Amino acid sequence: MSGQPQRILVVAPAWVGDMIMSQVIYASLRSSHQDIEIDVLAPRATLPLVQRMDQVNRGILIDLDHGDFGFAYRKNLGRQLAKKRYDQAIVTPNSFKSALVPMFAGIPRRTGFLGEYRYFLLNDIKLLDEKRLPLMTDRFLALVGKVSSDLVSPKLLVDKENQSRFLELHRLELDKPIIGFCPGAEFGDAKKWPEQHYIEVARQLVSTGHDVWVFGSPADAGTGRAISDAVGDGCTNLAGKTSLLDAIDLLALCSRVVTNDSGLMHVAAAVGVKLVAIYGSTSPGFTPPLIDDAKIVRLDLDCSPCFQRECPLGHKNCLNKLGPDKVLAQL
Repeated sequence: MSGQPQRILVVAPAWVGDMIMSQVIYASLRSSHQDIEIDVLAPRATLPLVQRMDQVNRGILIDLDHGDFGFAYRKNLGRQLAKKRYDQAIVTPNSFKSALVPMFAGIPRRTGFLGEYRYFLLNDIKLLDEKRLPLMTDRFLALVGKVSSDLVSPKLLVDKENQSRFLELHRLELDKPIIGFCPGAEFGDAKKWPEQHYIEVARQLVSTGHDVWVFGSPADAGTGRAISDAVGDGCTNLAGKTSLLDAIDLLALCSRVVTNDSGLMHVAAAVGVKLVAIYGSTSPGFTPPLIDDAKIVRLDLDCSPCFQRECPLGHKNCLNKLGPDKVLAQL
């Protein structure tokens, strides 16, 4: 390898927000070794993000659905990647299956936390001390021997040409301040602030001279439609109408964003938009928005954070009782 850049394969997270936070790894590697080659192995849902991360050389698709084991597929993919002769693999998920490709690729140094009995899959094993590494970004940095003070916040590149094309195609105007709403959460309902609360905030914003754009995946289209139909003029539903890359470019045009703890929260933070982040079942002590201009709104009930997909008590008071006035006050 003398005279050649060091080659690193990073096995990336499967969730959008986690993927954005994993950029702290690529930034750290690049800051230490400018000529390093960083390839990122990611599923279809998160792979487009690497196009907007200037530290990454190449994104590689692992074409499996979330949760699929796919032993034969991972074995074949690993053998194909062996031709790249990577020097190191960094495995960010803690699952057994996520460490298979680097092993089958014959990568000599395979780094990751122990997790799921991966003794023979990894040979550079880190032990996870959750108290010493409370934040997800702390844990990612630990995989490359860095600490929280080394953190460089994620930053996604914005494509101005794509931005302009989308605005023209959908006849979106910028004559008023834009407030973005991100009312979805792929993880589950326990992270979703009620539609009616979003509606009340949107009505107030529209009445004071703002436009509201509602963002989300196809799964959030119904929520977006319910909010825009209830508010009427001044509220545009974009949920299910944008790609992930489109959402990056459009969120960058917002003056503020109101968001659940979701992947799009981290997108908004990574394009530098001021935001109000609403937490219920999860905690900003683990996955906060990585931007100084963020206001956190939460009730901090005894039953939260529970980190469950659905409220185990059936009432979701951590979000249902968090009224629109608290978000409006922060805006």
